[in-house]
Amino acid sequence: MLDALKNLFSSSVDYKELVDQGAIILDVRSAGEFQSGHINGAMNIAVNELEGKLDRLPNKEIPIITCCASGMRSGSAKTLLLAKGYKAVYNGGGWMSLNKKLQTH
Repeated sequence: MLDALKNLFSSSVDYKELVDQGAIILDVRSAGEFQSGHINGAMNIAVNELEGKLDRLPNKEIPIITCCASGMRSGSAKTLLLAKGYKAVYNGGGWMSLNKKLQTH
């Protein structure tokens, strides 16, 4: 089970480099969760509203890093975005963990 969970998150991805190259950080938590704390510059679209708001992500070529509270909703968002034709989508997992990874380079 733990190995399966580890495989949901790619530790070899350099998230900071992706952001430096223009990747979008997409926080898929609710608006209330987002307001209580988030990564600076992140876009917020709740996972249950994502399919109806894809017009906010018009360029399917720009890398997208999804995040949420634990990594489960961001995994669902990644699956949806890939199914809709987005080319480079990464599950960044929990937003606090991702934020630390972005600051440690």
